Amino acid sequence: MDLLVVGSGFFGLTIAERAAAELGKRVTVIDRRSHIGGNAYSEAEPQTGIEVHRYGAHLFHTSVESVWEYVNRFTAFTGYVHKVYSNYRGEVYPLPINLGTINQFFRAAHGPDAARALIAEQAAEFDTRSARNLEERGISLIGRPLYEAFIRDYTAKQWQTPTTELPAEVISRLPVRYTYDNRYFNDTHEGLPVDGYTAWLERMADHPNIEVRLDTDFFDTAQPLNRAATVGQVPVVYTGPIDRYFDYAEGELGWRTLDFEQEVLPVGDFQGTSVMNYAGADVPYTRIHEFRHFHPERDYPEDRTVIMREFSRFAERDDEPYYPVNTPADRERLLAYRALADAERGVLFGGRLGTYQYLDMHMAIGSALSMFRGRLAEIL
Repeated sequence: MDLLVVGSGFFGLTIAERAAAELGKRVTVIDRRSHIGGNAYSEAEPQTGIEVHRYGAHLFHTSVESVWEYVNRFTAFTGYVHKVYSNYRGEVYPLPINLGTINQFFRAAHGPDAARALIAEQAAEFDTRSARNLEERGISLIGRPLYEAFIRDYTAKQWQTPTTELPAEVISRLPVRYTYDNRYFNDTHEGLPVDGYTAWLERMADHPNIEVRLDTDFFDTAQPLNRAATVGQVPVVYTGPIDRYFDYAEGELGWRTLDFEQEVLPVGDFQGTSVMNYAGADVPYTRIHEFRHFHPERDYPEDRTVIMREFSRFAERDDEPYYPVNTPADRERLLAYRALADAERGVLFGGRLGTYQYLDMHMAIGSALSMFRGRLAEIL
């Protein structure tokens, strides 16, 4: 073995594939889960055959041509364009906030200039630069009515914290489009893998120089590829939580996690779209995914559908971490962990967990490609 990769998400598999295919290295990938692919893993729901994203919806999009060229080596993509809607007080609005949202909410027929003037007038209540918390900044960006309808309670559910107690820097901007364009992403390329995420991930690992071992915990000394036995003996790319690697020596980093309730319903179509947000505080979940809408080109049952309700909360140590909380205390701890990571010879830290950054899939892949072209050569 020339390289050990800890974690089989997109970052780890990109590193493994490049090292095996481009450099001819023998790579072992380990993952503590029983499946490949980290949070991007998908599987067919047994009753319906509908592809379900086990850890919440994953939508691929990028404007980075090198990333787009790379991922197309392993999968073709559908023409899926992601659109999101929000249920607020029993009425459905398009998101992100656009001219359609504004006119529907205010029962108006504003053109772009009139809508801009309206939002500017409502946003004048607070100055963005001097906003003391998330609520004041949100109002300064889009005005109080739209903020209270679509941002306040939804964000409080995500963070389990009132927005008046969240720091202003949690949001830097809230996009408002003064057209009727309600595409969620602005990237050049967008789509879903034709054969699903797991097929894509398995093709990345399908190389004679790559061995994947599942149900293998890097910190379990009962298995041979553990931290104590490998670090210093073989180059390592580690994509797990950085604080866990150092046994929480500088304290635990804060994460939010997600819980899901999956249900098969005896209807052909539950909500008519792939993702519906629930903006109000009266609904405990943040959104509902309906997976049949991600692949309308597939032959799915006409009398059954799969939905998944998503709940957000702060993560405990044994939970799957999703989004960095990134408080000032977290950032201070992260600096200490980065110093420890820089001093760890023969080990590189990458991915969402290893860098304590929220990375979309294309960002994780791009970051791995950059590491392969740069720092990986230092340890191989």
